[in-house]
Amino acid sequence: QLQLVESGGGSVRSGGSLRLSCTAPGSSLGGYAIAFFRQAPGKEREGVSCVGRDGTMMHYGTSLTGGHFIISRDVAKNTVYLEMIRLTPEDTAVYFCAADYRVVGGNSNYKQNCNLNGAVYDFWGPGTQVTVSA
Repeated sequence: QLQLVESGGGSVRSGGSLRLSCTAPGSSLGGYAIAFFRQAPGKEREGVSCVGRDGTMMHYGTSLTGGHFIISRDVAKNTVYLEMIRLTPEDTAVYFCAADYRVVGGNSNYKQNCNLNGAVYDFWGPGTQVTVSA
């Protein structure tokens, strides 16, 4: 059972920045595509960004509003980062990281890719709160 842990959430003012981290203490993330999702109060969960196993393929939510996001992956540190800049109050939400096992099934492109369909993700972290004030 993969246990994911998010960190880096907090409270910032509009225009500020935060960097979220996702790791799995005691386990390797090497076989997984990793994504960040967010859920604001009263709203549905939405996909923010995902990155494939070797960090070369990534996708971003096409209907996101608010700040600017950059996802990256440090394989050596077993950590995925979500850099969030120019944040606005619309970015206030609980942010979750999730893991999708991609070692088996599909071709080489599939194994290194990712998507933002939450239903395919097998493991989820508890979430970290991000609050952006005006």
